[in-house]
Amino acid sequence: MQGVMRDALGEVEAPGEERVFFQQFQVAFEYPVYFTRDLFATGNGTFPGLIRQLGGHGTAKVAIFVDDGVLREMPDLIRRIKAFAARAAADDATAGEETSFEIVGDVVTLQGGERAKNEEGLVTELQRKLVELGLDRHSYVVAIGGGAVLDLVGYAAATTHRGIRHIRVPTTVLAQNDSGVGVKNGVNAFDIKNLLGSFAPPAAVINDSAFIDVLPGRDKRAGMSEAVKVALIRDRAFFEWLEETVEDLAIFSSEPLDRLIRHCAILHMRQIAHGGDPFERGSVRPLDFGHWSAHKLEALSNYEIRHGEAVAIGIALDTRYSVLAGHLSEGSDVRVRNLLERLGFELWHPACELRNERGELKLLAGLKEFREHLGGELTVTLLEEIGTGLEVHRMDPELIRQALEWLRPEVS
Repeated sequence: MQGVMRDALGEVEAPGEERVFFQQFQVAFEYPVYFTRDLFATGNGTFPGLIRQLGGHGTAKVAIFVDDGVLREMPDLIRRIKAFAARAAADDATAGEETSFEIVGDVVTLQGGERAKNEEGLVTELQRKLVELGLDRHSYVVAIGGGAVLDLVGYAAATTHRGIRHIRVPTTVLAQNDSGVGVKNGVNAFDIKNLLGSFAPPAAVINDSAFIDVLPGRDKRAGMSEAVKVALIRDRAFFEWLEETVEDLAIFSSEPLDRLIRHCAILHMRQIAHGGDPFERGSVRPLDFGHWSAHKLEALSNYEIRHGEAVAIGIALDTRYSVLAGHLSEGSDVRVRNLLERLGFELWHPACELRNERGELKLLAGLKEFREHLGGELTVTLLEEIGTGLEVHRMDPELIRQALEWLRPEVS
């Protein structure tokens, strides 16, 4: 007699009968964000302690990649990293630690800035390097640099062995207070910013204030725009503190700048953890306030404008638009503009008025690209009041043009 086939639930299989079984599970993500100083100085136990905290036994392999811009300001950094690793290994051996680490291969230098995300084939080269070094899912890939290098290395790590643990060491204000503490990695492709990438939370983030000390002033300033952004959409008191402290921030005083970085990073982390959509599966991206035009301006300027500088223009543009559209009270736009200008931002670039062969503002194409990157309905964050964002699904081209005219410098 032929046997009866039963499924995993013990029910008789019925050929041709349609059934649907739903799979559901949850994965909890957790990663520490450290704030320290002189990460590779003798006696700083942050990195060795982190490796022990992350678990495992034996000696973990660590590959290190450094932004060439960091090395211009800290030419002895690679020597210091190697000396630090040697001391840490000796200390672990003396203390009988079960978990330690070793740097495999040479510390690799990568070009920094947006070039890192534009060079075709560079991701493949990094993936090949990780394989050649013998890294696996119990190893670590450490990226030391600005946001572009973190994005690039993070993407290579996330896509090799389906995910090698990645430790970020952001070295710019922008990376320490915003992109470096987030969960996104990626590179530019086909003339579209961040087209290829992944959502892959880091194993850890280490913000070292010593890197900020040697950062060129232009880069210190550029990162402050993200603090203004998150204050405008989430924290009125923080915005008012920025106004009160603007003179010290404009000359890059260490204590206020450290505080700006920490508070902005915490607000960013809170949005990712509690905003309800850490991997951006919906259409709402409040942390991208001011970014629909910023991303386009970067490309239109051939990346002459830094990301943070473009964001400052985008923030001012969308704040003025919020007033023109009747969402935000008159005068709030002047406060925002004054703060940005007192911080040292220029809120106009010739790319703002570039037009295509039909006479249309090229900047407006940024709205279409912004929607297409995420998919779904166009959703742009504007302002209802300082400290409170508002989501809209349509932008009026004429009001955008008027907002741009408001930003245009007066000719004396």
